[in-house]
Amino acid sequence: MNIRTNILLRVYLAFGLIVLLAVAVLVRLCQVQYIQGSKWRAMADSLSTRYMNVEAVRGNIYSVDGSLLATSVPEYELRVDLYAGGIQDDRLFNSKVDSLAMKLASFFKDRSAKEYSRYLRHARQDSVRYLLLKRRVSYQDLKEVRSFPLFNVGKYSGGLIAVQQNKRVLPFRALAARTIGYKNDNVSNPVGLEGAYGDYINGETGKRLMQRIAGGVWMPVNDEAEVSPKDGADIISTIDINMQDLAQSALEKQLIKADADHGTVILMEVNTGEVRAVANYTRESEGVYKEKFNYAIAASQDPGSTFKLASYMALLEDGKIDTNDYVETGNYRIPGHTIKDSHGSIGTVTVKKAFEESSNAAIAKLVNTHYKDNPKQFTDHLYDIHMNEKLQLQIPGEARPVIKNPSNKSWNKNMTLPQMAYGYEMQITPLQMLAFYNAVANNGRYIAPIFVREIRRLGNPIEQFQARVIKEQICSEKTVKTLQEMLEGVISEGTGKQIIYNPLYKVAGKTGTAQVADDNRGYKGKRSYQASFCGYFPADKPKYSMIVVINNPKKISYYGSFAAGPVFREIADRIYASDMRMYNPVSEVIAGTVNMPRAKSGQIKATKKVYRALGLKPLFASNSEYFNAVDESGGLVFEESNTPKGSMPNVKGMGLKDALYLLGNVGLKAKIKGSGKVIAQSIAPGSRIGKGLSVFIELE
Repeated sequence: MNIRTNILLRVYLAFGLIVLLAVAVLVRLCQVQYIQGSKWRAMADSLSTRYMNVEAVRGNIYSVDGSLLATSVPEYELRVDLYAGGIQDDRLFNSKVDSLAMKLASFFKDRSAKEYSRYLRHARQDSVRYLLLKRRVSYQDLKEVRSFPLFNVGKYSGGLIAVQQNKRVLPFRALAARTIGYKNDNVSNPVGLEGAYGDYINGETGKRLMQRIAGGVWMPVNDEAEVSPKDGADIISTIDINMQDLAQSALEKQLIKADADHGTVILMEVNTGEVRAVANYTRESEGVYKEKFNYAIAASQDPGSTFKLASYMALLEDGKIDTNDYVETGNYRIPGHTIKDSHGSIGTVTVKKAFEESSNAAIAKLVNTHYKDNPKQFTDHLYDIHMNEKLQLQIPGEARPVIKNPSNKSWNKNMTLPQMAYGYEMQITPLQMLAFYNAVANNGRYIAPIFVREIRRLGNPIEQFQARVIKEQICSEKTVKTLQEMLEGVISEGTGKQIIYNPLYKVAGKTGTAQVADDNRGYKGKRSYQASFCGYFPADKPKYSMIVVINNPKKISYYGSFAAGPVFREIADRIYASDMRMYNPVSEVIAGTVNMPRAKSGQIKATKKVYRALGLKPLFASNSEYFNAVDESGGLVFEESNTPKGSMPNVKGMGLKDALYLLGNVGLKAKIKGSGKVIAQSIAPGSRIGKGLSVFIELE
């Protein structure tokens, strides 16, 4: 083969390989483009655009009186598309960007005008389409920002992009915070009403098409969501915001005074089972307490002497005792232990007196004597009324009660029964104990507490709740009446007399003091105590039941009456004073009186309202806004108090508020002495006066 043939052969071979490779590339290109095209296009779309969830506005939570406990407030993340349709012209952008920068700097005060201008110009040069401007902007601020230069070119063409985000707000901050709870992504551990009713409150998420742009940032393709979110439903709770405030304030004050570890208060309406207030505080540092744990429903401990009510119920129901029977209150010895009364023996007293003075030895002796041979008869009473079961609350976190029975492995034939009698060797939460006392106040009807009254959507009820009846009658009517009398005796004659007794209304309840077991050494470790008081008021017509628990008070007595009693007394007093429906009818108060109730001179509209409420019809010889009261033998006559312009008004007989209002209206400066109603004024009524003069008024 000559050289020429050899060279041509090599050229043809190389050319053939190139042609073959080109054909292979063309075939593969056609395959990708036409045969597999739909697959790769779908993959490309999935990488650059995606439907993302749009969070719904969560529903509100209201108190029973209509106050807003939790709500969602819209916040906005502001971003800028620096190549939006209305600002693509460089001349327009350059002429307005400095003005925009000055506005932003003045409004947000986080950068200077030069920094904002440089920030926007550099982003424009880099062709940024989704520049972050500001986070957490309110709706009012958003409206203001939309009027700034460039952004006011058009709602969408000006480049401003507002991404809505919902922020959860508690208007009353710490009030009932633990009961309200919060949204928890951990479905297995919901917290409070927010967690328990999340399916209603959260609403239904929407969908929005988002596109990924440079830098991995996702930007909305459209201004509106493709699938609009459905707002959440509203929850009407049973909490009364004023009672909640009162409960938290009283509890916190006592915890600080006692330097206690933690405490709880629960206030409940007797007939309905609606919980009006729940307060839980934990010591964070000296004098500082915060809500960290819901002791009311989740902390189960030995209840101590408050449990004695259940023990006496069993004894009375089985006919084992009568309140007039006598029992010895000295030390009661059982194998391996001696049960003592912390306050010492009060001798041999009636069963009723032993309960009133909270004798541990007496109730241990009574229960052990009558049920030792058949302890199951005693525990069956507790199981029959379901004290060993959860209350099935509307909010999560309830601890399971522990009530032993003789079949339990931990049952000690010598010690368990007598110690159960006064509230040991068991675990009960404060709310579970309160529910039992509430049943006694409710004439034996045992109901589970509720925290939610209603669920509403767009103002319309979609679900309503009532308390679940656990047991229609926990014992006979006779036994219930006896228990009620015994509870009243605790306050009028027993351990609650010194602190809780109030002559204006009757309270029924029981003090409790329990030693708290040390985690490592049991009752032999470092001693700490839990003080409690559980009861209801007014005792003659129960409306509210309440329990107060103070754990490990260090600076005051740990007995229930001294540690927990003041909190109960303060809350009950304030509620009684503010609820006129608890008082005796006004007609009974004024029945038989000859003279008309007196009133201060003052505004006639307010006085008429009071007299109408009292069912009285005084003679008003007056059509003016203000009046003077004239004493008549037949009652009271109200005459006009019209003062000519430029004359001194007559403020005698008025209260300070009305007097200052009138004097201020005519331009006088009042100087005051005393308190009560006005008995003298330095300028005679009807005298000519000028603005700025001083007038002395004396009150009695």
